[in-house]
Amino acid sequence: MPAVQLLLLACLVGGVGARTAQFQKANDRSGRCQYTFSVASPSESSCPEQGQAMSAIQELQRDSSEQRATLESTNARLNSLEALLRRLTSGQPAGPLETQLGLQRELEALRREREQLETQTRELESAFSKLVRDKSTLEEEKRRLQAENENLARRLESSSQEVASLRRGQCPQAHSSSQDVPSGSREGCGELVWVGEPVTLRTAETITGKYGVWMRDPQAAFPYTPETTWRIDTVGTDIRQVFEYDLTRQFTQGYPSKVHVLPRPLESTGAVVYRGSLYFQAAESRTVLRYDLRTEALKAEKEIPGAGYHGQFPYSWGGYTDIDLAVDETGLWVIYSTEAAKGAIVLSKLNPETLELEQTWETNIRKQSVANAFIICGTLYTVSSYSSPDATVNLAYDTGTGSSKALTVPFKNRYKYSSMIDYNPLERKLFAWDNFNMVTYDIKLSRM
Repeated sequence: MPAVQLLLLACLVGGVGARTAQFQKANDRSGRCQYTFSVASPSESSCPEQGQAMSAIQELQRDSSEQRATLESTNARLNSLEALLRRLTSGQPAGPLETQLGLQRELEALRREREQLETQTRELESAFSKLVRDKSTLEEEKRRLQAENENLARRLESSSQEVASLRRGQCPQAHSSSQDVPSGSREGCGELVWVGEPVTLRTAETITGKYGVWMRDPQAAFPYTPETTWRIDTVGTDIRQVFEYDLTRQFTQGYPSKVHVLPRPLESTGAVVYRGSLYFQAAESRTVLRYDLRTEALKAEKEIPGAGYHGQFPYSWGGYTDIDLAVDETGLWVIYSTEAAKGAIVLSKLNPETLELEQTWETNIRKQSVANAFIICGTLYTVSSYSSPDATVNLAYDTGTGSSKALTVPFKNRYKYSSMIDYNPLERKLFAWDNFNMVTYDIKLSRM
């Protein structure tokens, strides 16, 4: 091999990873000149066989070729980039006409997009300004409506107080002492002499409404009005739902504006609403509860001493009607019986705030012998039958005199299952629940 080729091979091998190389020139045994070189392996501790050595050399040559191709590609790219840089720095065009046109079109598209974004921004700013103006207008309208609402509430409260004052002036007032007789002006009050035909306002849709109780507040306070109506379907074992209707139209069409869920279940059909609170008997107990309808919280509870409950002394139709609450012109009452009274009706006047018993009367009317009872102007009235189409208001007990008398005022059970009869002193009507149907009766009182 010529000396120059040996030198090139030495350089090639040294370039691909040899650490050191030695070159020697000397005569062999025959006197001929001989060139030799040696290269130390970077990884092998001993020399491989001849076949292995050739394989290693071929692998080194392949690596060298690949590195050379990579280098040539890199140089080409570098030259291209350098040429482009020179054209850009010298102000020459960066490419053929097609490239320039493409760049120009892209630039114009970007400009159009920017203009569209600017237009959208202006539109959004305009819409935001309009929303701010609308918000200010609505807030001003809200303040105006709130002021009107407060004014209406004050007027309603004043009207309710005037009505209550008139009612108190017309009917007797009970005193707290059990020896006292209710006294006061009896103008507008008198003995019940006539009950009109029932007027049906609403019919319950499901079996849970076979019997129940519906009410209006005769002394309504804001946010309620005398038109606000409450309804409770009382068929079942865990009665907690109280349906509230702001308008009579909502009540008759069956669209409640709110549904209360009582914290404790009630029993039977003896509940009433008075001065913004629902008064009801707690299930399976002789306890009466006061539930504030506005705050949705229990405000008072009172156990009625000795009162029968859960079927001990109900009305003749049953239904666990042992404790029946009532409202008249003089206030809040509870109708019940006790073991001591031997099943006779007992009346107690209740403090509407605390539920303390203020005055009590024991009658001579056996509770289970009558179908229902209500109170008008301090007088208890009973109904003879809950199912007969031609029943009567058959007995009256006057708390003013402590005496009772028989009556024969016709009373129609149109649907033949009256489970609740209450008096509303503001409307001067009887409210009743007759076999799924919520009805009213007009009444007439004799003059004192």
